[in-house]
Amino acid sequence: MKNQELLLKTIQKKVIDKSLLDEISKVLGISYDASHRRISLKSKFSIDETILLCQHYSISMDELYCNKNHLIIEKTKKIETLYDFKDYFEKTNQILSAINPKEATVYYAAKDIPMNYAVSGTVFSKFKFFIWFNLLNKEQTSSYEEFIFEESVVSENIPLKKFFEDAKRVEIWNDTTINSSLQQVNYFFEAGLLNYKNAINIIEDLSVIIKNIEAQCELDSDKFQLYYNELLILNNSALFASEEKSSFFLPYNALGYYVTSDRKTCEEQQKYISNQLYNSKSLNQSGKKDRKIFFNRMYQKIEFFKNKIENYIVE
Repeated sequence: MKNQELLLKTIQKKVIDKSLLDEISKVLGISYDASHRRISLKSKFSIDETILLCQHYSISMDELYCNKNHLIIEKTKKIETLYDFKDYFEKTNQILSAINPKEATVYYAAKDIPMNYAVSGTVFSKFKFFIWFNLLNKEQTSSYEEFIFEESVVSENIPLKKFFEDAKRVEIWNDTTINSSLQQVNYFFEAGLLNYKNAINIIEDLSVIIKNIEAQCELDSDKFQLYYNELLILNNSALFASEEKSSFFLPYNALGYYVTSDRKTCEEQQKYISNQLYNSKSLNQSGKKDRKIFFNRMYQKIEFFKNKIENYIVE
C-alpha cells in the first residue's frame, strides 16, 4: 500500500461518518478540487501537509511508516534566548495535549530533581531556569540576581504543572538525585554569581521540596509512588503512559528531549521501567526506618552544603 493511501485510509477510520473530501479540504485549507486530487492519489501530500494531518488526527507517523528498527521522532524547542523558554513549553504542552492526564501515569527516572518540581514558580524554580539558560546559551554568564524571569514563561508552565498534578506519578530516585542542584548552588555562589541570601533561600526551598515528597510517601497514595534504586543509572527520561496514547521523552542535553509516541517503543520502555521498579525499593510501602534513612541522607546533604556556604562567608 502506498504511503499516501495508507494515511488516507487511517484518517477515514477516524472520521467514519464524515466526508473525507470535506475533512482534507478543511484541515489543509485547500479547495475541494485540490482535496479530490490528493484523495484520488493524482497529487501527493507535501511533508508539511502530512505532518499537519497526523497532528490534527493524532496519528503516529512511527506506526504508519516505520519498521521496527526506525523511528520518527520530535524534539523539544532549542533554548538559546530567554524567550525560547516560552516556545519550549508550548511545544511540550502540544505533544502532551493528546494524552489525558487523569488517565495517565508519568514514570520519571530522576537523575536530577524532576521537572515538575522546577516549574512550580518557587525560588528553586527560578534558580533551575537560571541554570538551564546558562548551560544552553553562549552569552556571557550573568548573575542570578540580574536574571530576568519572564512572567510569560510562568504562564506557559501552568499546563505542564497541572498535567503532573492530575496524572499518577512514579519517580525513581537514588542517592545522587539531589547532588547536582546542591552543587550548582555552591558553584555559582563561589563564582560570585549568586549572593549569600539567595543561595541560602534556594537550599532552604529545596529542603521544603524534599519534606513535601517525604510527606507524600507517608500517605502511601497510588497518586504518587517514589522508588529508591541503588544500581540504576538514571537519565531524566520520562514516559507519559495511557491506554489511548503514550509518549516517551529521552533527554539529549540539559533541557532538550527527543520524543516518540511509537506504541511499540513506549511499551518496551514501560516493560523496562517495570523491571527496574521490581529491583527498587518502594519508599511508600517500606517501613518507616527505611524511609527515614533515605530522606535523612537528603537532609544531611542539604545541611552540608548550607554549612559550606555559611563557612565560606566566615572565611
